[in-house]
Amino acid sequence: MNTPALEPWQWPESHWRGLVNRVRAGRSFKPASWPNGARFAVALSFDSDHETNELRDGGESIGKLSHGQYGARQGVPRILATLEREGVPASFYVPAVTALLYPEEQRAVVAAGHEIGIHGWIHERNSVLPEAAERDLMLRSADTLETITGVRPVGIRTPSWDFSPNTLAITREMGLEYDSSLMADVDCYELLLDGEPTGVIELPVEWMRDDAVYFNMNRFSGLRPYTPPEAVFDIFRRELEAASREGGLFQLTMHPHMIGYRSRMWIIEELIRHARSLGGAWFATHAQVVRHVRSAC
Repeated sequence: MNTPALEPWQWPESHWRGLVNRVRAGRSFKPASWPNGARFAVALSFDSDHETNELRDGGESIGKLSHGQYGARQGVPRILATLEREGVPASFYVPAVTALLYPEEQRAVVAAGHEIGIHGWIHERNSVLPEAAERDLMLRSADTLETITGVRPVGIRTPSWDFSPNTLAITREMGLEYDSSLMADVDCYELLLDGEPTGVIELPVEWMRDDAVYFNMNRFSGLRPYTPPEAVFDIFRRELEAASREGGLFQLTMHPHMIGYRSRMWIIEELIRHARSLGGAWFATHAQVVRHVRSAC
């Protein structure tokens, strides 16, 4: 006879403490200063999911796949042109299947001086994977990106920021320098695993600093978010200005198939210009930020 599962209010303290303490924020890695006398750091990032958002759930919708293809045909070229025009580096997190579909795109990203990081195999959800499968996919993803670009990734962003109880241990085993999937702070911090320091730095994300929250939609569900670009810019701008005042980090997550439209690209351009107008902005890839805070703290 199966024993009924306990309700959360019935959990013993050891159980809920174990859940909370599996992966935890450790000491802060907010530096006292930034390179070249800068007052704050700006780390722009783009998740090049493309068709994998549909493929990862076994979907076969031609319409949704075409939306993903927009990210490759229009989104990434527009983003790269903007970054080149403004002279700003960025980080791109790329599922291995995206890299296999568009190898020349990834080589162009690296050739332009940007970073490519791990973003899963097919944008899978880590929390539903057996440990062995998660490890295999993370390793194969890193190998695929290195084979295509000639550069071994040093950081990971889990697909959909979905973090399993095993993700951090695998990240540490792989020797990765950082993760960018969790939300315990606005500045970098070290990740603890079962209370012990791992040496892996977290460069935190947040849903309010993600374009998908405001622009994504699914016509077959109740998901219909749409926020005018002006309002999205205002939210991002306020986060940027707070980072400037605090001498901290402004991190932003965007998607080529969402931000890469003509009516939205101006958000990136204006944020870059506004950051410069504040004075003392250091634009860097996520890897550059992590390496600086590690050396400075």
